[in-house]
Amino acid sequence: MERTAGRRDAEASDGALDALSALAVTVAGLYADRFGTPVDARFALMKLAEETGELTGAWLQVQGEGRCTATRDDLADEIADVLGFLLVLAAREGIDPAAALRRKWGGHL
Repeated sequence: MERTAGRRDAEASDGALDALSALAVTVAGLYADRFGTPVDARFALMKLAEETGELTGAWLQVQGEGRCTATRDDLADEIADVLGFLLVLAAREGIDPAAALRRKWGGHL
């Protein structure tokens, strides 16, 4: 029963993830227009790598292990950047991230 409820919850959240993906793609388009950057998957992947580094730095700073200090809000902002560019990359590659996560991780349930 618990496994079935978890699946229903995951499927219900697809709508929320779809909305976040649409938001991320829209903002990435605005970014591309403003700064003249490409709108392809390669650029999204490079930005994802960059933002992952910034997330690592923010986390270290929150832990007191960085040269500067960061707040939990700074950490949350970097998580948002990583998630945003991950969703943009998925969209540019035509991958449904919810379906991919369910297929890959859901198989362990």
